[in-house]
Amino acid sequence: MSGPPPQPIPLRILRGNPGKRRLNRGLEPERSPEPPPCPPFLIGHAAGEWHRVAGPLHLLGLLSPLDVMPLSAYCSAYATWRECEELLAQMRARDPVTKGLLVKTAAGDARINPLAKISRLAANDMVRYAAEFGFSPAARARIAAGVYAQPAGKFDGLLA
Repeated sequence: MSGPPPQPIPLRILRGNPGKRRLNRGLEPERSPEPPPCPPFLIGHAAGEWHRVAGPLHLLGLLSPLDVMPLSAYCSAYATWRECEELLAQMRARDPVTKGLLVKTAAGDARINPLAKISRLAANDMVRYAAEFGFSPAARARIAAGVYAQPAGKFDGLLA
């Protein structure tokens, strides 16, 4: 094992650069004043999730044109998860005994509902992609600690 994966530079800055290592800012892409537009292939719940998270990510400096595809993958996984959960909720209402978690096979046996597995896999993907952008509660706590731990002084910004 080679240790934890590297973190994006803006995320390290927001966390207060806890390791106090030198930041290689030359590798960061240029950021536009506006967040990147929603890709046309994202529709429905995926597009809604894009519009919900793209603005705040851009404000934090965590969304550049290079990050469009990973965020699109997150939004797509979110849409799959949400659609599965909505279908499972409908099945729960119709089946008070198994709550939609079991379905009958052609042979009459009961097995786990495939929607439950699809939902679980989409949720795993969603959480994995979300970790790249600092969406977890632990990541938000580290970001907040980094932002609030740096008091604003009158000499801030004098040294690059």
